[in-house]
Amino acid sequence: MSEWRTVAHFSADPLPADWRDRLAHRLGRRPRRVGLWTELAMYGARCCLDAAGEHALPAGARLRVSSMRGAWGATHAGLAQLDAGALMPFTFMQGQPALMLAEVCRCLEWQGDASFALCRDPQQLLRLSRLGVGSAGLLLGVVEEERNGEKPRSEWWRLVPA
Repeated sequence: MSEWRTVAHFSADPLPADWRDRLAHRLGRRPRRVGLWTELAMYGARCCLDAAGEHALPAGARLRVSSMRGAWGATHAGLAQLDAGALMPFTFMQGQPALMLAEVCRCLEWQGDASFALCRDPQQLLRLSRLGVGSAGLLLGVVEEERNGEKPRSEWWRLVPA
């Protein structure tokens, strides 16, 4: 399928000061034991689906999340905890893309084909993400933590074949 339609696009730019409260209100609970990067992914994905008018990601859709660095803050915090003598830092789990995917799927009330990719070429990511997608389409997100003066980013597209 070469023709695609964007059903919804969401970009948290700028990120509202109360975004965590909005996420908790939308989910009916505060996310627990997840890091900032995962919360940013949950917030953006949920807002994009809301913008698309979808309560849940449809069965058969695909979820693709990308980042240039992943859970940067949790990874560095975990390494610092290891250096300080911790055997298994709590933040280790917060740095795992699989945990982020599981939490995003949970907040979207969805199970299916989800994956994460470290990526520096957004066009290549889009091409790869669309390969073999069925009629239920794709939810594609780019999530970055704040780093070196760069603002945090949670940008999402809900795409379906035209």
